[in-house]
Amino acid sequence: MNSRPEGIDLAARSRARRRALQAVYAWQMSGSAMKAVIEQFRHEQDMEVADQEYFEDLLRGVEAHLGALDEALKPYIDRDVDQIDPVERAALRLAAYELTYRPDVPYRVIINEAIEVTKRFGADHGHSYVNGVLDKLAAQVRVTEKRS
Repeated sequence: MNSRPEGIDLAARSRARRRALQAVYAWQMSGSAMKAVIEQFRHEQDMEVADQEYFEDLLRGVEAHLGALDEALKPYIDRDVDQIDPVERAALRLAAYELTYRPDVPYRVIINEAIEVTKRFGADHGHSYVNGVLDKLAAQVRVTEKRS
Protein backbone atom coordinates (compact mmCIF):
# COMPACT_ATOMS: atom_id res chain seq x y z
CA MET A 1 0.00 0.00 0.00
CA ASN A 2 1.36 3.42 -0.97
CA SER A 3 0.98 5.96 1.84
CA ARG A 4 2.38 8.83 -0.27
CA PRO A 5 -0.27 11.50 -0.89
CA GLU A 6 -1.16 11.75 -4.58
CA GLY A 7 1.03 14.16 -6.50
CA ILE A 8 3.42 15.02 -3.64
CA ASP A 9 7.16 14.79 -4.24
CA LEU A 10 8.43 13.94 -0.77
CA ALA A 11 12.08 14.59 -1.64
CA ALA A 12 11.17 18.06 -2.94
CA ARG A 13 9.27 18.69 0.31
CA SER A 14 12.33 17.69 2.33
CA ARG A 15 14.47 20.07 0.33
CA ALA A 16 11.84 22.79 0.83
CA ARG A 17 12.06 22.24 4.60
CA ARG A 18 15.86 22.49 4.53
CA ARG A 19 15.68 25.72 2.55
CA ALA A 20 12.92 26.98 4.84
CA LEU A 21 15.10 26.35 7.90
CA GLN A 22 17.87 28.39 6.32
CA ALA A 23 15.43 31.13 5.34
CA VAL A 24 13.78 31.35 8.78
CA TYR A 25 17.24 31.42 10.33
CA ALA A 26 18.21 34.32 8.01
CA TRP A 27 14.92 36.09 8.78
CA GLN A 28 15.44 35.73 12.55
CA MET A 29 19.02 36.96 12.37
CA SER A 30 18.55 39.83 9.89
CA GLY A 31 15.19 41.24 10.91
CA SER A 32 14.40 41.59 7.19
CA ALA A 33 10.85 41.34 5.93
CA MET A 34 9.87 37.74 5.15
CA LYS A 35 8.90 38.81 1.63
CA ALA A 36 12.49 39.99 1.06
CA VAL A 37 13.90 36.72 2.43
CA ILE A 38 11.65 34.71 0.11
CA GLU A 39 12.81 36.79 -2.86
CA GLN A 40 16.45 36.41 -1.85
CA PHE A 41 16.09 32.63 -1.62
CA ARG A 42 14.29 32.49 -4.96
CA HIS A 43 17.32 34.10 -6.58
CA GLU A 44 20.18 32.61 -4.58
CA GLN A 45 19.13 29.06 -3.82
CA ASP A 46 18.60 26.16 -6.18
CA MET A 47 14.86 26.14 -5.70
CA GLU A 48 14.10 24.07 -8.80
CA VAL A 49 14.78 20.94 -6.76
CA ALA A 50 12.62 22.05 -3.85
CA ASP A 51 8.85 22.41 -3.59
CA GLN A 52 8.71 26.20 -3.98
CA GLU A 53 5.03 26.44 -3.06
CA TYR A 54 5.55 24.48 0.16
CA PHE A 55 8.68 26.51 0.98
CA GLU A 56 6.73 29.76 0.70
CA ASP A 57 3.78 28.36 2.67
CA LEU A 58 6.12 27.44 5.53
CA LEU A 59 7.75 30.87 5.60
CA ARG A 60 4.54 32.84 5.30
CA GLY A 61 2.92 30.60 7.91
CA VAL A 62 5.71 31.11 10.42
CA GLU A 63 5.57 34.86 9.88
CA ALA A 64 1.77 35.08 10.08
CA HIS A 65 1.45 32.89 13.18
CA LEU A 66 4.72 33.68 14.97
CA GLY A 67 3.12 34.77 18.26
CA ALA A 68 0.80 31.76 18.39
CA LEU A 69 3.65 29.37 17.49
CA ASP A 70 5.92 30.74 20.21
CA GLU A 71 3.05 30.53 22.72
CA ALA A 72 2.37 26.91 21.72
CA LEU A 73 6.05 26.05 22.24
CA LYS A 74 6.38 27.92 25.54
CA PRO A 75 5.10 25.15 27.88
CA TYR A 76 7.63 22.68 26.46
CA ILE A 77 10.80 24.77 26.42
CA ASP A 78 13.13 25.47 29.32
CA ARG A 79 13.94 29.09 28.45
CA ASP A 80 12.58 32.07 26.60
CA VAL A 81 12.11 31.38 22.88
CA ASP A 82 14.63 34.10 21.99
CA GLN A 83 17.29 32.31 24.07
CA ILE A 84 17.05 29.09 22.07
CA ASP A 85 19.83 28.50 19.56
CA PRO A 86 18.72 30.21 16.31
CA VAL A 87 18.85 27.00 14.24
CA GLU A 88 16.84 25.07 16.83
CA ARG A 89 14.41 28.00 17.14
CA ALA A 90 13.88 28.03 13.37
CA ALA A 91 13.32 24.25 13.33
CA LEU A 92 10.87 24.46 16.24
CA ARG A 93 8.89 27.30 14.67
CA LEU A 94 8.67 25.57 11.29
CA ALA A 95 7.60 22.26 12.82
CA ALA A 96 5.14 23.98 15.16
CA TYR A 97 3.58 25.64 12.12
CA GLU A 98 3.28 22.31 10.31
CA LEU A 99 1.93 20.48 13.36
CA THR A 100 -0.68 23.16 13.96
CA TYR A 101 -1.67 24.33 10.49
CA ARG A 102 -0.80 21.47 8.14
CA PRO A 103 -2.84 18.47 9.32
CA ASP A 104 -2.30 16.93 5.87
CA VAL A 105 1.29 16.15 6.90
CA PRO A 106 1.70 13.28 9.41
CA TYR A 107 3.20 14.43 12.71
CA ARG A 108 5.91 11.75 12.55
CA VAL A 109 7.11 13.13 9.22
CA ILE A 110 7.20 16.67 10.63
CA ILE A 111 9.17 15.67 13.72
CA ASN A 112 11.58 13.46 11.78
CA GLU A 113 12.26 16.21 9.23
CA ALA A 114 12.84 18.76 12.03
CA ILE A 115 15.31 16.38 13.68
CA GLU A 116 17.15 15.80 10.40
CA VAL A 117 17.52 19.50 9.54
CA THR A 118 18.66 20.25 13.08
CA LYS A 119 21.26 17.47 12.86
CA ARG A 120 22.46 18.94 9.59
CA PHE A 121 22.59 22.62 10.55
CA GLY A 122 22.39 22.81 14.34
CA ALA A 123 24.54 22.18 17.39
CA ASP A 124 25.73 18.67 18.29
CA HIS A 125 22.78 17.68 20.47
CA GLY A 126 20.26 20.25 19.28
CA HIS A 127 18.22 17.57 17.54
CA SER A 128 17.52 15.86 20.88
CA TYR A 129 16.11 19.09 22.30
CA VAL A 130 14.00 19.69 19.18
CA ASN A 131 12.71 16.10 19.32
CA GLY A 132 11.66 16.39 22.97
CA VAL A 133 9.87 19.70 22.50
CA LEU A 134 8.07 18.65 19.33
CA ASP A 135 7.00 15.28 20.72
CA LYS A 136 5.26 17.09 23.59
CA LEU A 137 3.73 19.67 21.26
CA ALA A 138 2.46 16.94 18.92
CA ALA A 139 0.81 15.18 21.88
CA GLN A 140 -1.11 18.42 22.48
CA VAL A 141 -2.02 19.50 18.93
CA ARG A 142 -2.29 16.10 17.23
CA VAL A 143 -4.08 14.22 20.01
CA THR A 144 -6.18 11.99 17.73
CA GLU A 145 -3.30 11.20 15.39
CA LYS A 146 -0.90 10.39 18.26
CA ARG A 147 -3.41 7.93 19.75
CA SER A 148 -3.70 5.87 16.57
